Amino acid sequence: MRVFLVFISLFPALFGSVKLGVDVFFEKALFNKYKDKNIAILTNHTGVDSNLKPTINRFIENKLNIKAIFTPEHGFYGSAYAFEKVKNSNLSKDLPIYSLHGNTRRPTSQMLEGLDVIFFDIQEIGCRAYTYFTTLSYVMEEAAKKNIEVVVLDRPNPLGGDLVDGPMLEDEWRSYIGYINVPYCHGMTIGELALYFNDEYKIQCNLTVIPMEGWKRQFSYEDTELFWIPPSPYIPEPDTPFYSTATGILGELKILNIGIGYTMPFKIVGAPWIDANLFAEKLNSQKLPGVYFHPFYFKPFYGLYKGEECQGVKIIITDKKKYKPVSVQYLILGIIKSMYPKEFEKRLVKSKKCIDLFCKANGTEKIYQILLKEKYPAWKMIELQNSQNKFFTEKRKKYLIPSYAN
Repeated sequence: MRVFLVFISLFPALFGSVKLGVDVFFEKALFNKYKDKNIAILTNHTGVDSNLKPTINRFIENKLNIKAIFTPEHGFYGSAYAFEKVKNSNLSKDLPIYSLHGNTRRPTSQMLEGLDVIFFDIQEIGCRAYTYFTTLSYVMEEAAKKNIEVVVLDRPNPLGGDLVDGPMLEDEWRSYIGYINVPYCHGMTIGELALYFNDEYKIQCNLTVIPMEGWKRQFSYEDTELFWIPPSPYIPEPDTPFYSTATGILGELKILNIGIGYTMPFKIVGAPWIDANLFAEKLNSQKLPGVYFHPFYFKPFYGLYKGEECQGVKIIITDKKKYKPVSVQYLILGIIKSMYPKEFEKRLVKSKKCIDLFCKANGTEKIYQILLKEKYPAWKMIELQNSQNKFFTEKRKKYLIPSYAN
């Protein structure tokens, strides 16, 4: 099986001059290679070019032979709730949309019949605990069995390509929400992750990655000046991934409201029994780099503590280069336990389902055990995840696309 990159010569780029993989694919006429192929596209509402034209439209305009569309969690239009099953449908009479978040999460032999190549064009958020890459992984595994080529049209990591934070994934906790052994924040693009997965897991998929032009590892999504399409209902803004990776894991324990049910998903944390000023003071006293915790008051419209007056903090990023989102949520959890031990013990959800989701998101049970057993767990959790991912930054180097270098 062959694995290669299609490299395009790049010129120094300024902010605002980033071209997506889909732009490069059509502007450089790379699509001509696929004129006589039977094509499927794994995509959703985020699959658009830099001018917001849907990727599917670009394929149709250039008379490529699309036989099927595959869609991930949240469906083709991105409107379905998390974990909600999505049914198969049709874009037109002769173009089926196969849901890979319905009766099956892998393309079946029937869905793959007659295909020569599957294109992937979906915006990710840069976090291991997000199902879009798992869906791509499943497609790569099934495509490899039938010698179907997979082409990834690369897109930015919204967190940038330098932010690596969080524990690695242990095999025991490998799941649909975390399928490959990389840190919680891995600092790789979707194309680089595909290369990593294909090689490290010996998938032997016939894989091609179409890199972006002008994207550099130090860019956050806002630096690209590309238009943002929310990948899922609770990721409404281009900076939301910096916050979802700072509160998403702790939300699984149902102790604090993390802004789900309010106007700022993931950007705030709170509960009715917290003193906002004392909580903020204690968090800030730990001097975690790149972040400030501001006292905040809110009343959730739905979800945890619906209709109750909550106090807590708003997370304010002061320096994205120093900011470590996973460390933020471990600090919040640890301080909550040390400040409010009785409330923590009373409200810690100990159902197997919640514990499993917490451990799957972390990629390990070790964080949960530290949280459970230690009186002051914050820095022990932070130290554990720091030590776990140190070797990864070296290991990933051979999969990083050279033109993205800072």
